[in-house]
Amino acid sequence: MTALGELIDSPLTILMILLALFVIYLGIEKRFEPLLLVPIGFGILLANFPGGNMNVVSSEMVEGIDKMNILLIAKEHGIMNMLYYTLIKTGLLPPLIFMGVGAMTDFGPMLRNLRLAFFGAAAQIGIFTVLIAAVLTGFPIKEAGALGIIGGADGPTAIYTSIILAPRLLGPIAIAAYSYMALVPVIIPFVVKYTTSKNELMINMREQDKLHPSKTKINDLRTAKIIFPLVLGVIVALLVPSATPLVGMLLFGNLIKEIGSDTNRLFKAASETIMNTATIFLGLTVGATMTAETFLEYETLMIVVGGFIAFAISIFGGIMAVKVYNLFAKKKINPLIGATGLSAVPMASRVANEIALKHDPKNHILQYAMSSNISGVIGSAVAAGVLIALLS
Repeated sequence: MTALGELIDSPLTILMILLALFVIYLGIEKRFEPLLLVPIGFGILLANFPGGNMNVVSSEMVEGIDKMNILLIAKEHGIMNMLYYTLIKTGLLPPLIFMGVGAMTDFGPMLRNLRLAFFGAAAQIGIFTVLIAAVLTGFPIKEAGALGIIGGADGPTAIYTSIILAPRLLGPIAIAAYSYMALVPVIIPFVVKYTTSKNELMINMREQDKLHPSKTKINDLRTAKIIFPLVLGVIVALLVPSATPLVGMLLFGNLIKEIGSDTNRLFKAASETIMNTATIFLGLTVGATMTAETFLEYETLMIVVGGFIAFAISIFGGIMAVKVYNLFAKKKINPLIGATGLSAVPMASRVANEIALKHDPKNHILQYAMSSNISGVIGSAVAAGVLIALLS
C-alpha cells in the first residue's frame, strides 16, 4: 500500500524531492519570487511522490494524450494532467497572467521618458545570441528559440514560447526563467561591476534633466495612458500578430486600470482574482512536469547554463546600448538604465536604484529605470512573437 519500496528503488526520485524542497526553501526563506517558486516547488514535490499519479505525462510518454477529452485525461492520468492539458498546453494561463501584469503596470514613467524605452529593446540581444549559440551546440532550432527566450527575464513569456516551440522542455525552461528572475539582485550587480565605471554610475538623471530639459511635454497624461495601449495594440497586432496573445492581454489589463472607476471591478478581477488563480495553477502544473525521467538530463544542465548566459547578455546589451548613446548625446544616461531593460518588473529597477544610491545618495533613478524596465516587458513579448512566427 505504501510508496516506500518504490522510493528506495528510485534514488533519482529522492533527488527530485530534495530539489523540490530546495525550490520551496528559496521561495520561503530567501523570498525569491515566492508567489511562483512555492507553487512550482510543491508541484515538483507532488509529481515525484511514487504512486501519487500527480506527474504530468507528455504525448511522447503516452501516445495520443493530447487528443483525449478532459474527462478521459482526468480519469486515466489524474487531475494534474487534466489541468496541464486544459490550461497550459492550450496556452491559456500565460496571457491571463500578462493581463494581470498589465493591470498592475503604470506606463507613466515610460511615456514621460520615451527615449529611455528604446533600451528595453536593446536588452533583448541575449535572446537571439543564445538562440544562435544553442543551434551551434546541437539544439534543434525550435528548442534553441525556447531556450533563448529565458534572456527576456519573463516567466510567462518563456512558458508561452516553450508551449509552442519546445513543450518537452517546459519544466526546465520555466524553472530557469523564474530562478534567474529571482536572482536579479545578484546578477545585475555582477554584470554592472565588470562593465561600468564609477563615473558612469554617478551620472545623475535629474541633473541631466535640468541641464538639458525635454522640449516635449505631455499635457494630459491620463488621456495619453488610455490612448497608448490602444495604439500600441494595433501596431503590434499588425506587425507581429503572433505576439498579440501576450501583448494584447497586457495592454487590455493596463487599459481597464487607466480608465478608472468605470472599470474598477474588471481591474480588481484582472489584478487579483484572475492573476492569483492563474499563478497558482501555472506554478503547480509547470512543477508537475519535472520528474526524474524528464528533468535529470544533459539538456537540462545546458538549459540552466544557457539561461544564465542569455540573462547576463541581455543586461550587458542594455548597458552597451547606453554607452554607445552617450558617445553622441549631450544629455548623458546612467548605464544602469540599460541594465533594467529586462522584464523583471519592478525588481530590476529597484536593484538599479539601490546601486545608484550606493555611489551617490542623491541619485534616485527609479522612475527612469522603470521606463526601460516596462518597455522590456513589451520587448520580450514581441521577441517571443517573432520567434514563434519564424520557427513554429
